[in-house]
Amino acid sequence: MLKVLLSSLLLFINFTGISQILEDDFEGNSTISSWYEDEALMDINFSNPFIDSSNPSSTVLRYEDAEGQYANIGFDSSSAILLDQNSTFSLKIYVPSSELTGNQTNQISLKLQNRNQSTPWSTQSEIIKTIELDQWQTVSFSFSQDEFINLNPDSPDPLMRTDFNRVVLQLNGENNTDQVIAFIDNFYFEGRDSEDEPGNPNDPVYDELVWYDEFDSDGAINTNKWFHQTKLPQGDSWFNGEIQHYTNRIENTFVGNGNLNLVAKNETFTDQGVTKEYTSARLNSKFAFTYGRVEVRAKLPTGVGTWPAIWLLGQNIQETGGYWDNEGFGNTPWPACGEIDIMEHWGDDQNYISSALHTPSSFGNTSNVGGQIIQTASTAFHNYILDWYPNRMVFSVDGNVHYTYQPDIQNDQTWPFDEDQYILLNTAIQSIIDPTFTQSTMEIDYVRIYQESNLGISEVNSEVKLNAFPNPAQNQTTIHSPKEALGQEVFIYNLLGQLINNFVLRSQSTTIDTSNWSPGIFFLQRRGPQTTETHKIIKE
Repeated sequence: MLKVLLSSLLLFINFTGISQILEDDFEGNSTISSWYEDEALMDINFSNPFIDSSNPSSTVLRYEDAEGQYANIGFDSSSAILLDQNSTFSLKIYVPSSELTGNQTNQISLKLQNRNQSTPWSTQSEIIKTIELDQWQTVSFSFSQDEFINLNPDSPDPLMRTDFNRVVLQLNGENNTDQVIAFIDNFYFEGRDSEDEPGNPNDPVYDELVWYDEFDSDGAINTNKWFHQTKLPQGDSWFNGEIQHYTNRIENTFVGNGNLNLVAKNETFTDQGVTKEYTSARLNSKFAFTYGRVEVRAKLPTGVGTWPAIWLLGQNIQETGGYWDNEGFGNTPWPACGEIDIMEHWGDDQNYISSALHTPSSFGNTSNVGGQIIQTASTAFHNYILDWYPNRMVFSVDGNVHYTYQPDIQNDQTWPFDEDQYILLNTAIQSIIDPTFTQSTMEIDYVRIYQESNLGISEVNSEVKLNAFPNPAQNQTTIHSPKEALGQEVFIYNLLGQLINNFVLRSQSTTIDTSNWSPGIFFLQRRGPQTTETHKIIKE
């Protein structure tokens, strides 16, 4: 008998590296999660109008520069795009001469950018290739062999960079209003192996949902889970020059159609003897925790001067009117209590979101900050995620990491994050608010907190554990199960915690089709009557 710790065990996998593949044939075989357009029109499911022996594909991407100044299309990679001497981007392209105006050079540009910067183009590297009209042709881009342009001459050689995570394509240059229509197919790139396995194999797996609000009941918020913080902490005002009243009225916070609606409004409102011209809401969770994953799915408000945030504060903060201070926990001033900003968004920088840490070593205009561009921050829901480990914080949106905080020295000055924190949701109003602003809403689909399972120490046979092979997997992997596990249920999750498959073990050998999985990490969890085990599966 072996003593095995059954708290979400990982299957530790040794391998030399993972080769990154970015590809899309626009017929359903893709490792690219989403394409976007910028001052261009795009259709990624367009019938190929020029089928021939050079490209018999039935579906292609249609690109149209409708007289925009820039007319870019592109996509973001969830991991860094790493180049070496053999790394080549390739694609097929057809530009009909009948769809051109002006006298621009017939060319296609491929640009690599760091989307985490507020101006991703400022440090881009670019290759420009001329193209022929009225024929399918394959165009390749090699940053080791082709001439490239670093927009910032001080940028390192592209092969030395590890911060590229966005690919941008552009036809016939920029700063012109000429029209061009093109058809693109079979985009492909294979990068160099990453030096390390993604993540840290010694990290805990945050797989147990310990607190949540799905906002399923229409009406007022659940006051068993949330507290309205309304008291003005500075007598007649809030911090940071904010000019709103936070209220507990249903006009500012209500649940409807499965979402929390946190509404900032332009209206005259008097409270605590103070009259203000704007109202909003600030919620404190009545749950505090140490370490884990926080996942909030939200669509952000708009308007210059709006300042929505999803964040955490130390349960021990001294803050007049805060829930935990009211409950007697407040014994530490800010920033010694620690602050974790999962998401901040400013209406005067519409599509940029930021994450930050405030500690005694750096606070206010903190140096511990990172962010990324989210083109649809206010028109679509996105998953804002914090993974809080004992030694670092990892911030991401929809699985795309934009900032990791891991100080070399952890002490009270740099790491006040070994004690409980609680969640805050709010939209502040800044003094620069647009005078035409009327109201805007932060919509939240759910708030979820996961932590490591705590099932204690159990004595089990080592043969009870599942085994997956091959791992890493390409098109399939086989789960080998002990007899004791037959009849038990297996669940497979992606890194966002989304369930992608579940089944009952009927045989000691179960083959799983992984051909449609995107490259990355997945978690396979077996749930028995007394034990739970979690394994990590890598899809190449």
